[in-house]
Amino acid sequence: MTAPVARHYRVGLLAWAALTALQLAWHGWLFPAEQMPMALVLTLTVIPLLLPLLALRNVRRALLWVGILSLFYFCHGISEAWSAPGQRALAVAEIVLTLVLIGTLGLGVRRKSPA
Repeated sequence: MTAPVARHYRVGLLAWAALTALQLAWHGWLFPAEQMPMALVLTLTVIPLLLPLLALRNVRRALLWVGILSLFYFCHGISEAWSAPGQRALAVAEIVLTLVLIGTLGLGVRRKSPA
């Protein structure tokens, strides 16, 4: 049997899934790129979020990789919120999801008691 997944890790997994769905909806349906092929844009935005699935047996490690990758999505969300008023709501959602991911990693850190 496997140990149950901690609540904050479940929140992180949910944020990861929501960030992946957001990228698919944003770049594949709501605001597809006009100057680049949609397949290329989706490859650049979605595939990196799917790679940590290879480490999903260890939820903590998978979320660590997603947290590292989410820094790219955080920067993307900031730049889009600043420069594209029509996409600001999606960008803010992207920023919030990345902050939730990074926050779940912070909750998983345990401090050592002073000796």
